[in-house]
Amino acid sequence: MPLNHLIFCEHPHVYTLGKSGAESNLLINEEMLRSKNAEFYKINRGGDITYHGPGQLVMYPIFDLDQFFTDIHKYMRFLEEAVILTLSEFGINAGRLDGMTGVWLEAGTPNERKICAMGVKSSRWVTMHGIALNVNSDLSYFNHIVPCGIVDKAVTSMEQELGKKVDFQAVQQALKENMANIFDFDYVG
Repeated sequence: MPLNHLIFCEHPHVYTLGKSGAESNLLINEEMLRSKNAEFYKINRGGDITYHGPGQLVMYPIFDLDQFFTDIHKYMRFLEEAVILTLSEFGINAGRLDGMTGVWLEAGTPNERKICAMGVKSSRWVTMHGIALNVNSDLSYFNHIVPCGIVDKAVTSMEQELGKKVDFQAVQQALKENMANIFDFDYVG
């Protein structure tokens, strides 16, 4: 049976556009990208445009869903749930927004804002790409895109919500444990 993997990382400043996204959601040109020390890539995940950068916890699950369940929508909800549980451990009440992927704060109110974006792909039930949780992210980089192609919603971070820097490694460890609990697996190695 093939092993499943969870990869955690932080990226340098980069904007990525999913296969269903509109390049017009990138609001700056090449020269401005260079001045922001950022890059832009079109990639093969689902979703529209997003930003990755320092202070953002990116998690790439490489799972063979045949070992869990073959339902991509259920998989997305499980990822969201792991993030919701993680945020709760840090005193942040998060949830889902009907019709929108990702993890949100104050969903369904005029103050709703996204704290975690998701873009995944699977091939033969093996997952790729993943989630981006704004921990201590520089949110000004989101001003240069229409995040996830959604024009009327704000973006936030754990740091902004809590009013202080958050222990990045503690968030990663909590998310790792919540993934194991939600997907019911044990880590090896």
